[in-house]
Amino acid sequence: MNFLAHAWLSHHGSDDFLYGNLIADGVKGSDLSAWPASVADGIRHHRRADALVDRHPCTRAARGRAPEGRSRYAGIALDLVWDHFLSRLLADDPAQQALILRCYRLLDAQQAPDRLASMVPVLVEQDWLTRYADFTFTCRAIAGIGQRLSGPNRLAELRPWLEADYSQLEADFRSLWPDMEHALRAPGVRLP
Repeated sequence: MNFLAHAWLSHHGSDDFLYGNLIADGVKGSDLSAWPASVADGIRHHRRADALVDRHPCTRAARGRAPEGRSRYAGIALDLVWDHFLSRLLADDPAQQALILRCYRLLDAQQAPDRLASMVPVLVEQDWLTRYADFTFTCRAIAGIGQRLSGPNRLAELRPWLEADYSQLEADFRSLWPDMEHALRAPGVRLP
């Protein structure tokens, strides 16, 4: 899952909780004592969601269909592809646009962690959370992440697979998403 899915899975929480979910990929380590409690709770929620997605049978099946030797990179690409399908699923839901505006307000109000500091302003300015609905844009975003990794752009190389497997990936998402919503609202999961 990427920004939009993490936002949707945490949008019932406080602004700090949502912000923690949005910036979690830029926060390293388990010591979250430098963060306000609600932000730290959001970071932990994000990490739990990532673990659930990575272990989900649909994610594993999708990664298994990736070109040989590209499973690791496929996991990164799938995070953005899941946001693409979520954006399309929620396209007519006014709550999605309200959530996107809330995310942008939060991201504008605070400095993102160093690892995200240069990307967040571009994300907001170019309206990535809305534009994920466009598969071409999503593929460009995937390739953009690949440019930041060392070596050849293995993420950009996945585009033909993503295009060819699009229908099955959508079916995977439609099984994955309700499970995520259910698991993260299960007893024991506290949303501040």
